[in-house]
Amino acid sequence: MEQKTVKKQLRSLNPGDLVSVEWCDASVGKSISNGSGIDVPVKSWGIYIGVLGTKVKHIVLAQNSFRYADGLFDLDYTAIPLSWRVALTLFVKEHIEREGAGWVVKSFLMGGNHALSHRSKSFQLRVFQQRLSVDGRPD
Repeated sequence: MEQKTVKKQLRSLNPGDLVSVEWCDASVGKSISNGSGIDVPVKSWGIYIGVLGTKVKHIVLAQNSFRYADGLFDLDYTAIPLSWRVALTLFVKEHIEREGAGWVVKSFLMGGNHALSHRSKSFQLRVFQQRLSVDGRPD
């Protein structure tokens, strides 16, 4: 799929959409291979989080979410370099409703200093993790 087409598709996505991305992973091998070639095709399904990255842009998909207290989630995710994509398919628009998707994005960003590139300003979050003491108050 042409990169222009994928970028156009990405502009139409919102966090919370259920998507599939077909891409080729990096390969590790020996000089004498079994004849299968270098391409390692992968198909990943998940909840679209956004396009993240400073030096290299990645399509980020949440694949498992563990909901904790106060609306926070711990996520298993896949980050696919945008240049490694082959095809993108939208399965369900707003599979997670907008407010819930906002919490998923916020939870994902809590681990570091990441900027989320997305057309919707409501999802341009910058969240920093804060260490709490045993009683729940900031140290």
